[in-house]
Amino acid sequence: MSTKVHEALAWASSFLADHNREAFAAEILMRHVLGDVSRTDMLMRLHDPISEEKYEELKSVVDRHVDGEPVQYITGREDFYGRTFSVNEEVLIPRPETEELVEHMLTLISEHFSGGEQVAVADIGTGSGAISVTMALENKDLKVYTVDIAKESIEVARGNARKLGADVEFLHGDLLKPFIDKNIKLDVVVSNPPYIPDAEIAVLDTIVKDKEPMRALSGGEDGYDFYRRFMEELPLVLKERALVGFEVGAGQGATVASMLKDTFQAATVYVKYDISGKDRMVFAVVGK
Repeated sequence: MSTKVHEALAWASSFLADHNREAFAAEILMRHVLGDVSRTDMLMRLHDPISEEKYEELKSVVDRHVDGEPVQYITGREDFYGRTFSVNEEVLIPRPETEELVEHMLTLISEHFSGGEQVAVADIGTGSGAISVTMALENKDLKVYTVDIAKESIEVARGNARKLGADVEFLHGDLLKPFIDKNIKLDVVVSNPPYIPDAEIAVLDTIVKDKEPMRALSGGEDGYDFYRRFMEELPLVLKERALVGFEVGAGQGATVASMLKDTFQAATVYVKYDISGKDRMVFAVVGK
């Protein structure tokens, strides 16, 4: 008697739970094995038989996740702002809190720049391109640049821009240096930089610390290395009237806000909290 999809799904959920992994990952892996089908399609097939080949594939990917490989790297995809992005081990997996960073920055841009004028935006640390590609697609008035120190990450992001039809200019370099070298002035800088203190990396889940790129996680001894560098470089690239938005680690908001206030003394700087109540974003309105 052949195994049904719902029976294989129940096994996967139980096996993951028994090995301290989230049981809901079984659904994502099953959908992947069935051909990257939608959840609705999977539910409609629950009582269909699953082939032996597909069942073995499911067991294989479940084992990989139990061994610490993120589900997103197994499936090669993650949803962000209503779009599906390709991801691999060269890029940080996009998180929901970064969607809030993008959403608020888009709102700020609409409030501080009139429609029709081109606004130069730089996303620093492109990773998968989630921030830059989303902003380019959501607001056609933006001239979007994105920078990463890793060419491997740029290739992933470039592929996502091509697939999703986003007009983004990719620059290889370290933080804001490409703009400083080319004397490019920016209206908006947005970034989700590495901000985890070195001591905290050791206690992260192995799925994160052993699989996601360390260059996208480590913020130095206290977590603020990249923010300090931003404070040195931002005055060299921002126009007189500009916006800055950072994602920060929980508990880092006040410190990063203070850094921005010291750097741009006339700026309006504020901390924004995510839906869980954590201080996860800091914004600055520079100039009038």
